[in-house]
Amino acid sequence: MTTPPYQPGYPQGPGYPQGVSDKSKVVAGILGIVLGSFGVGRFYMGHTKIGVLQLVVTIVTCGIGGIWGFIDGILILVNGGVDGQGRPLRD
Repeated sequence: MTTPPYQPGYPQGPGYPQGVSDKSKVVAGILGIVLGSFGVGRFYMGHTKIGVLQLVVTIVTCGIGGIWGFIDGILILVNGGVDGQGRPLRD
């Protein structure tokens, strides 16, 4: 087994998972843009608490809070992100 290459911008060392996630940055970003008000992009990435929070904010604000998921999806497409286990999303 070989060690994965260093990935700048992501924590390395003991206590951090190695490798790249099986989740796609493009899929997570598009889900965030299209269904972000329901937290689907975050659920896909494994961030259940944030997904539930996005859904609750959308319901409480009568849909206005859905802009959070839309912006979140764009940021995931531009900057990437990490899955629920702390691994960077694959391209």
